[in-house]
Amino acid sequence: MEKLYDVLNYEGLKIYQNDEWFCFSLDSIILANFPKIKYRTNKIAELGTGNAIVPLILSRRTNSSIDAIEIQDDLAILAKKNIEYNNLGNQVNIINADMKAFVSNPINYDKYDLVLSNPPYFKSVPTSDINCNIHKAIARHEIKITISDIMDGAWRILKEGGIFAMVSRTDRFMEILQLFHDFRFEVKYIRFVHDSVDKSPALFYVEASKLGKSGMIIDKPFILKDALGNYTDEYERLQNEVMI
Repeated sequence: MEKLYDVLNYEGLKIYQNDEWFCFSLDSIILANFPKIKYRTNKIAELGTGNAIVPLILSRRTNSSIDAIEIQDDLAILAKKNIEYNNLGNQVNIINADMKAFVSNPINYDKYDLVLSNPPYFKSVPTSDINCNIHKAIARHEIKITISDIMDGAWRILKEGGIFAMVSRTDRFMEILQLFHDFRFEVKYIRFVHDSVDKSPALFYVEASKLGKSGMIIDKPFILKDALGNYTDEYERLQNEVMI
């Protein structure tokens, strides 16, 4: 069922979500809030936007032009509805297209200053427990595209020195670092995400620069709950989603 929600602490920003497909979660909020938006960041692309939660939040952080690509037709329709509802059509462009085709078009080469992606977390292999809901299956498993495909695409469409930012599961951490090396990205920033102060991280956020100089920062952990089980102040600033 499609419902309308207020988004986080962003007054006036609203989003339609369909709970029969999937609703955005912490990883999308991290992806929208963690990247550093530089003064020279003029063009941003998101590879796999879903219902467009990331560009919605980004629109409150920057005036940069945002192209958001989504392969699933009905999700792209929902994303466009969200952009129109929030009067962001002059800033955010939803592109209903196969990501591989988009990044392979020479018109998009060396075009973007910042590329974002929340890629499928799980590989698609014969033993995979894939959700029967096609929207969830495509979002969670590498059915339509792999992390390697996304990284190759980000390389093609980023300007030299541009930043690729992504969120993924820690069990793919070393694989992703190797892929960055293979595609000639220089990892610049890493932050691990912990459910609570006494648990190992489940997610990590990473930024890498296309043909960037060496030098990496590993930031302090982002922790959702403290030792008493209370949400941390930093997490509460991100998770205050209220349904209307």
